Amino acid sequence: MTIIENKYIPHDPTVKQGEFLLCNDKEALYGGAAGGGKSNALLMAALQYVEVPGYAAIIFRRTYKDLALPGALMDRAHKWLDTTDAHWSENNKTWTFPSGATLTFAYLATENDKYNYQGSEYQFVGFDELTQFEESQYRYLFSRLRRLEGVQVPLRARVASNPGGRGHEWVKQRFFVEGDKSGRIFIPAKLEDNPYLDTKEYEQSLMELDPVTRAQLREGNWDVLPDGNKFKRGWFKIVDDYPKDGRTVRYWDLAATEPKPGKDPDWTAGAKVLEKDGQYWILDVRRDRLTPKGVEEFILQTAETDGREISIYMEREPGSSGVNTIDYYARKVLKGFAFQGHNTTGSKEVRANPVSAAAENGNVFLVRGDWINAFLDEITSFPQGAHDDMVDAVSGAFGKLVEAKERKYALAPHVTGVKRTEKKQN
Repeated sequence: MTIIENKYIPHDPTVKQGEFLLCNDKEALYGGAAGGGKSNALLMAALQYVEVPGYAAIIFRRTYKDLALPGALMDRAHKWLDTTDAHWSENNKTWTFPSGATLTFAYLATENDKYNYQGSEYQFVGFDELTQFEESQYRYLFSRLRRLEGVQVPLRARVASNPGGRGHEWVKQRFFVEGDKSGRIFIPAKLEDNPYLDTKEYEQSLMELDPVTRAQLREGNWDVLPDGNKFKRGWFKIVDDYPKDGRTVRYWDLAATEPKPGKDPDWTAGAKVLEKDGQYWILDVRRDRLTPKGVEEFILQTAETDGREISIYMEREPGSSGVNTIDYYARKVLKGFAFQGHNTTGSKEVRANPVSAAAENGNVFLVRGDWINAFLDEITSFPQGAHDDMVDAVSGAFGKLVEAKERKYALAPHVTGVKRTEKKQN
């Protein structure tokens, strides 16, 4: 059963909104750019089945203030429903319809607020501005999608959002990286897709924004991110080739935890970096989140692909466990390879300083590969970002290459004087 309109929806949907309303997939994201009619689309979707007995829908914003602002979802619902036969409960922030169906407005200001809905069941869960939420909040409420036997409505998670915000990375991963193959649909809508808006006036307002925010809101660009204070995207030049006679190392930063619902564990990351004449080429960065056994297989497979001529290093964690890990990898996992543990000193930021200095001076190149976007996202948000595993691996590789270079110069013979031959004076 698919319903695209009823008497509680007073507007004809735009083409993009219609596509959103007719979507049969369980999970869908609408919008991506400002002015595309996201709030209307979300409210229309929530109201689609309110004439069906037993139907329950809920829409979340991050804070109550977000819900209650003029023109926001709750205010908009009043304009649509106040003159209908639906009944509003101020205490529960819930509309009840003659069928017994309900539409509730709620917020998740803190992580623990999600537990207020423990045991609840909804056939529609909506999030407005999804990137303002934590992934754990979304996944928990997603689990509330249930229905009683005999209730003939689809189970739907419907969300709307622009790029940017605290949850940018996980939303991008969920809908754009995993996306279609995981049954998660993205329906893009821009300013041009909304004929009800004064586009010329809104366009002028968007032009006042900084370039990054403007690209996110005007174009719905999920790839542009504000740079951190240590690395800039423009410092890194992407190239197709590199010197074949430089010194190359592979450096690993270990983790051993698989991802689970509501969790965002660290990655095992290995950076392969080449140095020649004071310039550096990051040839490859590999990462995965695996069990300890899976990590061993991943690292061994990478070593076999790199070849035995490549030196391999791994950060040695403090204490006996770090010593035991390095010993185990040397004897069991990477036996026959040029492998050593590496004791690190200083904070992660201090260890990343040589990489930052080299990149700013135009001496760091990225060799084209499918790892580059994720690497740039992480390094430009460092150290404020959620993860720093690839940065740590690259910093470690730089450290070993610099050590080798300094040792080479330290061992070179020094000229301490000039021997001169003088003619004997008669």
